[in-house]
Amino acid sequence: MTPFTSHSAVPATTASRPLGPEVDIAELRARVAAFVAESVVPQEDVLDAGGPRAAVISAELRAAARTAGLWALPLPVEWGGQGLSFADYICLAEAEGASDHGPAILGSSSLLDVSMLQRHGSHRVREGYLKRLVSGELRAAYAMTEPDTPGTDPAMTATRATAEPDGSWTLTGRKWFVSGGADADVITVLARTDGEAPSRDGLTLLLVPTDTPGFRIVREVPVLGVGGQWEIELDRVRVPGDHVIGDLGRALAIAGERLQLGRTLRCLRWLGQAERAYALMCDRARGRTQSRGPLAERQLVQQHVFESLLAIRGTRPLVHKAAALISAGHDARVEAGLAKVAAARTLQQVADSAIQVHGAAGLGPDTALPRLLRTGRMARILDGPDELHIEAVARRVLR
Repeated sequence: MTPFTSHSAVPATTASRPLGPEVDIAELRARVAAFVAESVVPQEDVLDAGGPRAAVISAELRAAARTAGLWALPLPVEWGGQGLSFADYICLAEAEGASDHGPAILGSSSLLDVSMLQRHGSHRVREGYLKRLVSGELRAAYAMTEPDTPGTDPAMTATRATAEPDGSWTLTGRKWFVSGGADADVITVLARTDGEAPSRDGLTLLLVPTDTPGFRIVREVPVLGVGGQWEIELDRVRVPGDHVIGDLGRALAIAGERLQLGRTLRCLRWLGQAERAYALMCDRARGRTQSRGPLAERQLVQQHVFESLLAIRGTRPLVHKAAALISAGHDARVEAGLAKVAAARTLQQVADSAIQVHGAAGLGPDTALPRLLRTGRMARILDGPDELHIEAVARRVLR
């Protein structure tokens, strides 16, 4: 089996120019913020809906991001990215993530997959996939959760990979809530290669090309009414031996690295969305006048503004501390857990307050607030529910 031709419309030859050492991070952040606000945000309804029209708009926006010099900013130069350090990327990730679609449109949504495959992929995987992932020619997804097993307990994984005499593996099982699964060209799958549940040993990550016989999209799984998540089936899917990611049986160590980084990136993006909801709330309070004067003069509206600002300002140091520890290569499990719970709560709280200040207008389609509130509610379950992080952080602190 060889790396295959992508169904993406982005040319493989499109490459980004590496950023020089003189790059002005504040100026770059302002450019990212402007691009997301002016180009991505107006198309959110179309992008949320999916389908052919969304694909066309997405391709146009990605081309515009390349033209603007904003494509693949934090991805490695050797694979075609612009090489922005993670420490610098932290400074603009909020602006990029002010829209859920920002990272995909600007080409940084593959950061987790590229980082994982660069560190743990075989030579064939690195050479066959990384440049095309960075360029946007290929799209990747990650499949860990299963319909019939607890998503917070990977030791219960039922998907099985069986070794074949020629060194390949045959995968059988189902996964769901696979973000972008229907558009992915390759999916990293967590499977059991040895032992039985609930053993945490014997779990392995394998990179599965989605054009392999036996791979099937079962259905879309809407989340609070919005698509983008998918259930997949692996029916005796054959994967080459060199598509194993990392060492056999060591999946959870790699998954832990990925989750720590992924949770922190999500937190930065949730902060960007909380800031967006906060700005909408303040604009509404200033601009809406009732018979007794502007909303901004009402004490209970002022309380919504104060509590929202307090939540944002209190959460940001937690998120940035976790990101700084990860950037320095340190263990950030406690900090990432604190940040994840705080950022999810903050987004939900601020979006809810903004809707309250808008009144009925906040419930309708004329603002982004329903979308931001939906993301905030999902955030408290994505990458592990609040309860999981609270228990894990408390256990580590009490040790």
